[in-house]
This record gives sequence, C-alpha cells and structure tokens, in this order.
Amino acid sequence: MKRIVVIGSSGAGKSTFSRRLGATTGIDVIHLDRLFWKPNWTETPRDEWKEILRETLKGDSWILDGNFGGTREMRMEASDTIIFLDIPRIVCVWRVLKRVAFYKKGDRQDMADGCDERFDWKFLIWIWNYPKISKPVVENLLEKFRSEKKISVLRSSAEIENFLLDIKRS
Repeated sequence: MKRIVVIGSSGAGKSTFSRRLGATTGIDVIHLDRLFWKPNWTETPRDEWKEILRETLKGDSWILDGNFGGTREMRMEASDTIIFLDIPRIVCVWRVLKRVAFYKKGDRQDMADGCDERFDWKFLIWIWNYPKISKPVVENLLEKFRSEKKISVLRSSAEIENFLLDIKRS
C-alpha cells in the first residue's frame, strides 16, 4: 500500500480515516477538497483541476481522500489500493450536520482556506441519494479494478477500527 484512494459519501469519515491511516503508515495525506476549492467555494476550472490531479498522481506514495466523481476512475487507475467507506446514509447525514455545527466559524484541516462550513439542503439530499445514485457507479468501478488493485470496503466504525488495527500490526 503506497498509493491509496479513499472514497465514499460525504460524511462517511474519509478525511478522519485518511489522517489516521497516514499517521499509521507514514504516507502523506492529500485532501482533494483542499486542492479543488478556492476561497468562497469557488471551483477550480475542470482542465486546471485535471492537471493538478495528474501532477499529484505522479507521486511515489500518497493517500488521496475525496469524492469528485469526474476524476474517480483516474485516481483509481493510479492507485494500488482503494478503500471504499460504505457507511449508512443516516450516519453520513448526521456527521455532516455535526460538522456544520462544529466548524461553522472555524477552519477544517481537510478543506481549502476561505471555505467556511455551511448548511446546504442540496448537499444533504445528495448524501441521502448517494446509495442510489453514486454507490452503483463506485461498485462498478471497484469491480473493474478488482483483479489489479487491493480493494477494501468498510461498512461500519467497527470495520474501520479493525482495518486500522490490522495495518498497525503489520
């Protein structure tokens, strides 16, 4: 495990998991939200975003966490390990609501500067619909890469803890 992609719904715990995995393995963590977003939630233009990602993927080792469906396959292709946090949507929604309350006036270390946490109904609806809309796409890609990548699907906090404990032991 040197080039690790961590994917899952918003609120699944990708950033927290990635930081913990990075601390255990010594591999640098790259939060895609920090690379993509500019202050005030301004998106990086698509061609510029893909170039930033291409340069990032050239690294010898990394842990990348984030969604960004338009570049998911590109990241999976460059990885040797894919970790899908398949956490129940009610847990994801709850975590995002907690995050909004906790970081309302503060900076998140996994988010770009100048992107203050905010409540957004469309975002919550996207999270709620993730199992129907985004998850099947992710599962198809996982199947595509199953024979050439190490793939782990973690569905609960207990599975996440066991995974991290196994990594620490090895």
